[in-house]
Amino acid sequence: MDQSTLRKLLEQVRDSQLSPEEAITRLRYLPFEDLGFAKIDHHRPLRVGMPEVIYSAGKTPEQVAEIFVRMAESSNNVLATRANQQKFDAVQARVPEAHFHPISGCIVLRRNHENRGRGLVAVVCAGTSDLPVAEEAAVTADLMGNQVEQVCDVGVAGLHRLLSQRDLLTRARVLIVCAGMEGALPSVVAGLVSAPVICVPTSVGYGASFGGLAALLGMLNSCSPNTAVVNIDNGFGAGYLASIINQT
Repeated sequence: MDQSTLRKLLEQVRDSQLSPEEAITRLRYLPFEDLGFAKIDHHRPLRVGMPEVIYSAGKTPEQVAEIFVRMAESSNNVLATRANQQKFDAVQARVPEAHFHPISGCIVLRRNHENRGRGLVAVVCAGTSDLPVAEEAAVTADLMGNQVEQVCDVGVAGLHRLLSQRDLLTRARVLIVCAGMEGALPSVVAGLVSAPVICVPTSVGYGASFGGLAALLGMLNSCSPNTAVVNIDNGFGAGYLASIINQT
């Protein structure tokens, strides 16, 4: 239930196309719907402009599917993150229009294709191993109404690969940069552009990377002042934040 849907509902009541009782029936799950195992926050788009997102890890396929169905009944766009094929199969059996991104594990239902962003969101990743996190960020920002372009495998071990994308980088209004190992790429990118750079440390690397902790600390200690850092592997958080920045 977002602002446009609520406005349309009120206009239908005003124009006698819908009875007050029918409108109350449609609104009965505001501000949230209690499924017992989950409380779905249908009111969130009215409060913050973005819908609730389903975090699938730790949930059963049946739970993910039930939440997805209930959200699809009241929202144009639905996103579930950190899913697998089994959870997607359960969702698609009940919502055939849903689409799966197997690299990131995102399940997407998109009915509203409106572009609400003021510019380009560029999602950059250091290596192919960072793609699951980068794709999660890209899918999130795209579903939330932004123009998104991805740049893959441009880590600092081959700086010429990054510099070949400089035109795209400088066109972006917001950049998301995902990197593991020593986490150096965001500092380099931030030194090339005037836009804000959201740094995403990934849990990619050998033993001393400590599951992304080395990259996280490196990004937090960046010498480039136009950077901010989200949690390890949090592509969703980066995509969400980039969308807010790009639509402000």
